[in-house]
Amino acid sequence: MGSTIKVLIVDDSAVIRTVLSEILNSAGDIEVIGTAQDPIFAKAKLNSLQPDVITLDVEMPRMDGLTFLEELMRTRPIPVLMVSSLTQKACDTTLRALELGAIDYVAKPAIGIADGVEALAQEIIDKVRIAAKARIRFSGRPEGAALPLQPAGPKASALDTTRMATTDKLIAIGASTGGTQAITEVITQLPSSVPGIVIVQHMPPVFTRSYAERLNSMARINVKEAEHGDRILRGTAFIAPGGRHMAIRRDGALYYLELSDGPPVNYVKPAVDVLFHSVARFAGRNALGIILTGMGEDGARGLKEMREHGALTLAQDEASCVIFGMPKRAIDLAAVDRVLPLGQIPRQILEAL
Repeated sequence: MGSTIKVLIVDDSAVIRTVLSEILNSAGDIEVIGTAQDPIFAKAKLNSLQPDVITLDVEMPRMDGLTFLEELMRTRPIPVLMVSSLTQKACDTTLRALELGAIDYVAKPAIGIADGVEALAQEIIDKVRIAAKARIRFSGRPEGAALPLQPAGPKASALDTTRMATTDKLIAIGASTGGTQAITEVITQLPSSVPGIVIVQHMPPVFTRSYAERLNSMARINVKEAEHGDRILRGTAFIAPGGRHMAIRRDGALYYLELSDGPPVNYVKPAVDVLFHSVARFAGRNALGIILTGMGEDGARGLKEMREHGALTLAQDEASCVIFGMPKRAIDLAAVDRVLPLGQIPRQILEAL
């Protein structure tokens, strides 16, 4: 890839193709080298255009976007940024796209599309730049195997639990770009007896509910979108809702969740730092902190505070990250006890408990 990021836009809306082209071409370091109204046209242009990044609509005629994405990842992997509407169906499809290897997504507005997309101009530009630098991680698993609609049986242990303590432990996880897949790989390997888990993944509101429901269908533990006042229970993971900060508080031996509408922290809401700072304060050495793939530095300072309060802290290593920004910043701040490949993190969690 040269200094200019070459982008192919695939969207059945002529309005969106035009607006996205204007936004990306205005960035200076990005050039839209072509557009296509569906995946069939896109495939015909790939060899001649050689794009660095593709923006891909969720629903298009002639070929399903997911079919195109899966074929693309198998035959000639290219960073893909999904362009999704905020509907339940679109959210589910976008989450599946992330599992198939898409780097990230932009949620386009349901009404006033042209003006709404223009309002998201900087986010779109930033995410194309991130996608151009990202490592592509393709699961290669058929949808039925990766995402059963219901668990095959009772939620049960995935790994040995004989060494787990029974004290009031707490696991806190933070992630951003690439995090939906990384969190899924960790959570689906944990047993039903694992301590309560609190998770911040940078996502908009509708997506967090869909992601929690999707993850719950795959995991041996229970997974839900967090609600204010939820008691943190063993064998349950709580996903911070998009647009709300999530923190914990302690009442005696019990942990509870608090949601708030405060201003963004590190330009995001929910913010990992908000969660990690509260875990440091209320759980101390009883906590385990984990920072996974993501752009920026959210979570690094909070993880450092957790470590200073006696918590064990883990970071995903560079080779297994889609984007090494958040873990790298935490490592640079001396906030991390152990740096591990993603596949070793579930085992390390159980050994720490």
